[in-house]
Amino acid sequence: MRIGIIGAGNIGGALARRLVGLGHEVRVSNSRAPETLQDLQRESGAVAVWAAEAAEAADVVVITIPLKNVPDLPADVLHRAKPDAAIIDTCNYYPKQRDGRIAAIEEGMPESVWVSRHVGRPVIKVFNMIGADGIEHQGKPPGTAGRYAIPVAGDDPSAKARVMALVDALGFDAVDAGPLKESWRQQPGTPVYGALRDADSVRRALAEASAVRPTGFRA
Repeated sequence: MRIGIIGAGNIGGALARRLVGLGHEVRVSNSRAPETLQDLQRESGAVAVWAAEAAEAADVVVITIPLKNVPDLPADVLHRAKPDAAIIDTCNYYPKQRDGRIAAIEEGMPESVWVSRHVGRPVIKVFNMIGADGIEHQGKPPGTAGRYAIPVAGDDPSAKARVMALVDALGFDAVDAGPLKESWRQQPGTPVYGALRDADSVRRALAEASAVRPTGFRA
């Protein structure tokens, strides 16, 4: 598949390396010029492009930038993606550490619903609760005992299935975490966030999550 990655931080870089290794055509961008990504291009095999070009003809687009920067994305940043492209959102809300106060999220809107409204496309929430090192080094073949699982939330069945297949190819069991409105169950501060667990444990953690955002992740 052709995959565009908007954001070349830890998660974006890890996904670029792994997805190229799986044989996908990957384009990666940051908030600056492609020339600033030459090291990542050399080591990963991904093609560095301008942000406006990352989604061009893409089957999958990954948005992996600080949440506070989502409103600054060009209004047409996803216009060149295929009409049925799966749009992945890996973003997390860190009001005290980085993002400042975002009123709609503070008032209860799930982070990925907020992202979806800003980019104007349905999104799939995934890869937000696992670190870059986990993405790069903790994947295991299907059927391996204790294989770690990653929750996937979203409303588009076709896009979700495509993303869940990617999760599996990366070496993790994909757990259907329900519709996007339920994606708060994997936000920072929930039981599943930051923990590597098997599929049954992930399902239990999602079920145990509270809709009340912890104080540490509120402005």
